[in-house]
Amino acid sequence: MSKKKLVILYFITSLIWIYGSNYLIEQFVPSSLIPIVERSKEIFYVLVTGGFIYFFLDKKQELSVSREDQQRLSTLINSMVDFVNFKDGDGRWIEANDFGLQLFQLEHVDYRGKKDSELAGYSEVYADALRYCEISDEEAWKNGEITRIEEYLHVPDGSTKIFDTIKVPLFHSDGSRQGLVIIGRDITEKKEMARQLAESQQQYKSLFEYSPDIVYMLDLDGKITNLNPHFDVITGFNREEIIGKNVKILLPKKYKRFLHRFISSVAEEGKPVMYEITIPHMNENAITLQCTSLPIIINGNITGIIGYGRDVTTLRKTEERLRRTEKLSVVGELSASVAHEIRNPLTSLKGFVQLLQVEDAKHQFYYQIMLDELNRINHIVGELLLLAKPQHLKFTKAEIQKLLNDVISLLRTEASYYNVQMESIFPEQGIHLECEPNQLKQLFINIIKNAIEASINGGNLAIGLELVENNQVLITVKDNGCGISKERLAKIGEPFYSSKEKGTGLGLTVSYKIVQTHKGTIRFESQRNHGTTVSMTLPLSQKGHIN
Repeated sequence: MSKKKLVILYFITSLIWIYGSNYLIEQFVPSSLIPIVERSKEIFYVLVTGGFIYFFLDKKQELSVSREDQQRLSTLINSMVDFVNFKDGDGRWIEANDFGLQLFQLEHVDYRGKKDSELAGYSEVYADALRYCEISDEEAWKNGEITRIEEYLHVPDGSTKIFDTIKVPLFHSDGSRQGLVIIGRDITEKKEMARQLAESQQQYKSLFEYSPDIVYMLDLDGKITNLNPHFDVITGFNREEIIGKNVKILLPKKYKRFLHRFISSVAEEGKPVMYEITIPHMNENAITLQCTSLPIIINGNITGIIGYGRDVTTLRKTEERLRRTEKLSVVGELSASVAHEIRNPLTSLKGFVQLLQVEDAKHQFYYQIMLDELNRINHIVGELLLLAKPQHLKFTKAEIQKLLNDVISLLRTEASYYNVQMESIFPEQGIHLECEPNQLKQLFINIIKNAIEASINGGNLAIGLELVENNQVLITVKDNGCGISKERLAKIGEPFYSSKEKGTGLGLTVSYKIVQTHKGTIRFESQRNHGTTVSMTLPLSQKGHIN
């Protein structure tokens, strides 16, 4: 009601009260009570009008506050990027923000007082979604508590939006439905990011867990923060026991002092750093890793190093065998051209020396020296020819104990000369293998003779024989002589490399070739002043054996 009408109503009511009450007093109230009644009437009028004015002003203020609160609420929900909707206990819309109206294409619809199924008629695209809202609302009412669900909304461009929807049912004190508050947040992008993150994590996990190489992570202090399972396979160590420790525990002494410089260089370069490193296996053998390391960068900061190490031990050994084979090939070509040229004049020289030896008794000492040297040259030529000629070997069954005993008997005199005690440890049962007996004798002579000469000041020489797995026989020759340095050990078997004053370096080259021809392996283990152990492994049968 307007102020003007309210004032007019007040004056009319006041006049009616004044004249009406005076008339009633004059007609029905005794004259002695008239003053008291008039005073009471005036007081009553003041109270009534005062109460009316107070009620009116208070109500007006409440209405003003209510409108302000409603305005604030409207501003608040319209500023939200979430869908906000208030419904009454019957599911009719009371209030919705602009985002929700635009979402369901209801911007120009008088939505208040209508249910979702009624509003479905105004939005052809989202009609099904609005009808489903009534079903999900009913589930929230039945739950009787805050309900959180994911709702899928198919939009016109063919994509689907996902909403994380919270529904809060409100009840009267008697348990009847009062209203429903609905807040829905668009989490489509968040869901897609989570999916991409999960997919990326799965790809990383697959790359990390199932890589055939070692994958490692270090912090900037060199502490190992993670290792993949293939670390156990390649190194033999348990990764759970290694993670958390400094990488120095895996490095040989010569690498440890360069660790800090290496980490700094990787961090400063900011690009992959490739290198090869040799580390010990758990069984104390050495393994060679071809590594690539690069920095871990998080939020622009370098927090560590990640890399992978590929086991190239077998590859490097194969390359070394190929290099040896190439050297043998070169030696073979050289031998083929030189040996025949030497042997022909050598035969003539030897014949003339023998003739002079018969005719001239005075210079026998010199003739003998000449014959010894000519025989040594002939022996060298024989080794050259052995390397040069393709060997068409005829393998036969031979007892390995007999071959070794023959060689031991042959060299026992030389061992006595050097004051070396020889001991043989052979199984009682005879072991037969397919071989070329003469070549194996040559192999054993070369190895045992070297062991005797390494123990020139007296010592012990042990020759062992045993059957091992995969139908192979292991022959070991162990001495406690002067040993072999690491530098020499690396070059053993190379043609023309020898530490002996009169050595040609062909003896072990021939030995390697014999072992290779028999599809076996030969390995040297040695320490300076602690002796040398030579291990030769040969297959019992040459058929179907792959070296």
